Amino acid sequence: MSVSSFWEPYSELQAELESVTHLMAKQIRLRNKEIETVLLESIYRGGKMIRPAYTLLFSKFGDNQQVERTLALSAAVELLHTATLIHDDIVDDSPLRRGVPSLQAQYGKDVAVYAGDYLFTVCFRLLSNYADPTEQVEVNTRGMERILMGELDQMYLRYNKNISIRSYLTQVSGKTAQLFALACYSGALNGGQTEKFSRNSYYIGSHIGMAFQIIDDILDYSQTSIVFGKPVLEDVRQGIYTAPLIFALQEKNARLKELIDKEAQLTESDAKEIQQLVIRLNGLEKAKQLAEKYTQKAMKRIEQLPDQKEKEQIKKITLSLLERHI
Repeated sequence: MSVSSFWEPYSELQAELESVTHLMAKQIRLRNKEIETVLLESIYRGGKMIRPAYTLLFSKFGDNQQVERTLALSAAVELLHTATLIHDDIVDDSPLRRGVPSLQAQYGKDVAVYAGDYLFTVCFRLLSNYADPTEQVEVNTRGMERILMGELDQMYLRYNKNISIRSYLTQVSGKTAQLFALACYSGALNGGQTEKFSRNSYYIGSHIGMAFQIIDDILDYSQTSIVFGKPVLEDVRQGIYTAPLIFALQEKNARLKELIDKEAQLTESDAKEIQQLVIRLNGLEKAKQLAEKYTQKAMKRIEQLPDQKEKEQIKKITLSLLERHI
C-alpha cells in the first residue's frame, strides 16, 4: 500500500517512506492475529509519516549513507510515535483516531495498553538490530523519557484553570516537539554529521513540533470532526487546556469561567459556546501568533542548512505543514 498523497511531489522520498512502512509491518508478529491485524491496519492507514520523512531527509546531509540503517531508524521513530498515540487515546478515552474507531474503543483499554507497549519493544528491537546501540538507542531512550515526561505534565495539569502559557509550552515541548526533534537529530547523526550540525537539526525539529502542536490545538477550535479526523473540543472535555483556551481565559470572562468550572460535566452545547467565546476573546488569533513565532524560528535555522535539494524539500514540507488552514 502506498503512503499519503502528501508525498507525491517528492517521488524519491515517497518510495523511501513506502519502504519504511513495509519494514514496520514486517516487524509486527503476534500470536493474537486479530490484534496483529489491527496494528498492521494502523500502520498502513497511518498519518502522513512526517517524522520518519524528516529522519530520512536529515540523514542525507552527511557522508555516511547506510540505506538499511536509515530506513530502520525512520521506522523506529514512527513506531514510537504510533505507540504514544495508542496510549494517548487510552488516557483521553478517545473514540476516534484518524477518523476511525481507536484501538481502545474497539478492544478496551487493557488490550490497547499492551498493544502500545508491544510497539515500544518493536521500536527498540529495530534499533538494536540495525542501529549503533551505543548511539541511537541512547538517543531514543532519552527522547522517549522526555516524551513521557510531557505526557505526565499534561496529566498533572488536567482541569487546571490557572495553567500558564509557559506550562503549556513546557508540556508541548515534551509531548510533541521532542519526537520531531528526535527525528531530525537522529537522522543527522545517522548520516555522519557533526554534533553541531545535529544539534541545529534537533532545534529545527523542536521548533517545527512546537508550531505543529499549536496549530493542531487551533484546529480543535476551528474545524469539524469530519475534517479534523477526531472529535473537536475533546481536549477541553478531558480537562486538557491548550493555547487558544489559555489565552481566552486570560481575559477573565465570567461566562467562560462558568463553563470551564463544569469540568467533565460539559455538554455538547457548552463545548460549542466555549468554542465561540475562545474565538471572540481572540484566543485563536493569539495562538496563531504563537505558532507563527515557532514557524519563523524553524525557518531561520533551516536556512543555515547546506544548499542541496533536501534543504529545499525540508523548507517546502515544513511550510506546507505549518500553513495548514487555521
